Amino acid sequence: MEHEYRGGRKFIARPKICQFCSEKDLEIDYKNVDLLRRYVTEDGKIRPRRQTGTCAKHQRAVAAAVKKSRFIALIPYTSEPYQDVVR
Repeated sequence: MEHEYRGGRKFIARPKICQFCSEKDLEIDYKNVDLLRRYVTEDGKIRPRRQTGTCAKHQRAVAAAVKKSRFIALIPYTSEPYQDVVR
């Protein structure tokens, strides 16, 4: 069985610009849960730089803020383990 090559990309690659470098008034704070949720997956993992587009300096700050907000229970460590199970 032969596979046909269809070519092309499934998405358009956009230039990754650090949101925190471009918007100087935006600060990384562990209390800003809405901002930090953009940098955490549904499973609770911190998204890598290649997905978020942040620079190394701000990625370290985001990771520290996420870890701090997890520690004081503003963000869960993981998703709900039995979310789909009906009791």
